[in-house]
Amino acid sequence: MKQFLFILTMLVGSVSSEQNPFQPRKETIDALQKISFLTGNWQGSGYIQMGPQKHTFNQTETIALKLNGTVIQIEGEGKDQQKPELTIHQAYAVISYDMQNKKYLMRAFRGDGEQIDADSKLIDEHTFQWSFVNPMAGQIKFTISVLDNKWTETGEMSRDGKNWNKYFEMILDKQ
Repeated sequence: MKQFLFILTMLVGSVSSEQNPFQPRKETIDALQKISFLTGNWQGSGYIQMGPQKHTFNQTETIALKLNGTVIQIEGEGKDQQKPELTIHQAYAVISYDMQNKKYLMRAFRGDGEQIDADSKLIDEHTFQWSFVNPMAGQIKFTISVLDNKWTETGEMSRDGKNWNKYFEMILDKQ
């Protein structure tokens, strides 16, 4: 028991009341700050087209920095414009930064239980892109550009990685 108390005292005593034991690394904070233009409450509309059917929707996105600025949390929901009681898109995602491999990590979840680990990258100071491979559709990428409090996101798919077809667009305003 004395040994346990000694170890506990050493651990607690090593962290002064002025130190934050959860201080993130500067590299992580800097990386997340570069994509912090995504944060905020967003509303707008968009469409998704799979085959001949085109669905229009109203969208909300709630995006926030979490865990001392080391993670971005994204919650999105799309409601059918003709039938607002119908949710046609519901997603939750987390973006973090992998310091060892010098890249962003994104894990996205849909309301139907599906999830993906997406490749993601900062294209320029206003543009973020995430992509993945779908066994049925091929390569899929989403490009988000934010300028003047307007979010424009396009979704494209490609079977060969060279020819891309747009099937999704969303335009949101920061609230």
